[in-house]
Amino acid sequence: MTHQPPQASRPGVGPGGRGPGAGFAMGVARAKNPGVTLSRLARYLLAYKLQLALIGTFVIVGTVSSLLGPYFVGVAVDQYIRTGNVPGLFGVVIILGFVYAVGYLSNTLQAILMARISQRVLKQLRKDLFEHLQTLSLSFFDKRTQGELMSRLTNDIDAINQALSQSLTQLISSFLSIIGILIAMFILNAWLALGSLLVFPLMIFVTVFIGGKTLSGFRGLQRDLGRLNSTMEETISGERVVQAFSRQDRVLKDFDETNESVRKIATSANSYAFVIMPIMNIMGSVAIAVVAGLGGWMAVQGLVSIGVITTFIFYARNFSQPLQQLANLYNTIQSALAGAERIFETLDEKPEINDKLDAKPLEEIKGDVVFENVDFSYDGKTPIIKNLSFHAKPGQMMALVGPTGAGKTTMVNVLSRFYDIQSGAIRIDGVDIRDVTRESLRKQLGTVLQDNFLFADTVMENIRYGNLEATDEDCMAAAKLANADQFIIRLPKGYKTMLTERGSNLSQGQRQLLAIARAIIADPKILILDEATSNVDTRTEIRIQEALLKLMEGRTSFVIAHRLSTIRKADQVLVIRDGEIVERGTHDSLLVERGFYYNLYMSQFKGTNIASQSGQTQ
Repeated sequence: MTHQPPQASRPGVGPGGRGPGAGFAMGVARAKNPGVTLSRLARYLLAYKLQLALIGTFVIVGTVSSLLGPYFVGVAVDQYIRTGNVPGLFGVVIILGFVYAVGYLSNTLQAILMARISQRVLKQLRKDLFEHLQTLSLSFFDKRTQGELMSRLTNDIDAINQALSQSLTQLISSFLSIIGILIAMFILNAWLALGSLLVFPLMIFVTVFIGGKTLSGFRGLQRDLGRLNSTMEETISGERVVQAFSRQDRVLKDFDETNESVRKIATSANSYAFVIMPIMNIMGSVAIAVVAGLGGWMAVQGLVSIGVITTFIFYARNFSQPLQQLANLYNTIQSALAGAERIFETLDEKPEINDKLDAKPLEEIKGDVVFENVDFSYDGKTPIIKNLSFHAKPGQMMALVGPTGAGKTTMVNVLSRFYDIQSGAIRIDGVDIRDVTRESLRKQLGTVLQDNFLFADTVMENIRYGNLEATDEDCMAAAKLANADQFIIRLPKGYKTMLTERGSNLSQGQRQLLAIARAIIADPKILILDEATSNVDTRTEIRIQEALLKLMEGRTSFVIAHRLSTIRKADQVLVIRDGEIVERGTHDSLLVERGFYYNLYMSQFKGTNIASQSGQTQ
């Protein structure tokens, strides 16, 4: 179990608001095993074996065409140009046109096919990654920032896209071209072939040396791009807070620092990548000069024909091109490997919460909930819940009160099995929640949070999110029960009004009422209300409380509230302090005891008529 941030009852908040996962990218920047990464990528490609075989055929045809072209040029020089045989030259020109046309067609077809396959592979890779994220436990997301995870779904996938759609066929073609040119040159003339290869070892050295330099650069670039994404995503999400505290200068400073880091490492990586091309051009020119000089001397000695020299010059020029391509591809592939490693590392993450092999669906329940000697810690060291026991009978309203960080939200987190307890048991209708599937358990639970998440969709679809099979009439009926219908019908398009991200075009109270409607449509047997009336004015709070009372009818409810006036009608009030129940009873009975709850209550209403009346009655 990973270490939990200081506010243990609300995991996922780290120092400075960055979250404990702010350094996540740093942890995966180093390559672990490029060979394994390549083999895993190959598995995605091998699903298209027939198409790949066809692409391979086109690559071979295109490569052979590029080799035949210079050969027929040499034939034209020796047999037809020198002899003035115009009809023969015309025939060779036709053959050359056909050869290059076949090569062009082959290259075009293989590029189209490869583009289709690569996009299918990327679609599957994105699907696997996104689906896997849905299976991971909340503890995984507690330790990672949204920007880092988004970077895997965007930047890293794009890096792989560059390698698959453009580089794979070029890699094969370049390799075949080098082999084909070497064979052709040695067949034509071994001495000229050896002469043209004098710079070959130096070309290989430059490719490997500079390619190695770019490796760490592109890995670092992927890492810093993830950090930059995280900074931008976090800032945009918290723009209201940024402007409220006039922290634009601070935000710009943080962004500039990360952006500058990306600039520096991108400049370094790309500088090494760009320097390969001019170096290889120079070496290619040297190879041509060697062929021209050595070939000229051999021609004077009668050892080789002008046509062969012409062919060799073409081959020498063409020989440097695939090496240049290989050097550039090396950089692209290294960038793709850096991204693929990050993706596969995420795919290798295992959910901390798993269903048992023999887990059964939780059938329809009455809502009898028992916590029996429950102990829980986020990090396995610091206890958050200690020997907690209580019994909530079907239909009862259980109020959880206490200071911030006491463990109230953690109690409902373990009830929802977002985290597994270390010892004890939690039973619903006598069944241990660890013996049933998580999906069936959570279908029996409905949650209304302090800050509910609404999606960038219509009002209707946000309500329907609680039950995707609900009709429009069901959703409107739920909205009326939640006291939300009144404001919805006044929206520009009523229930068809589009909400912005997180429902930011609605007020806090309106978002809460929609969340209650969403919970109503889900029809849960157990209801969790986590400070559902916080951060709203008194009038809105009254409307929300009315909606909540309708929602809680006939359901076992767990209500977390700092406003103690909202839980006077609770069947049981559990007073939580440092993860333990220090007092329990009804609102009135706890006031009579004049203990911790009494002090909390009186501190909220000190100087009000409610406090005076409570003091007189006690």
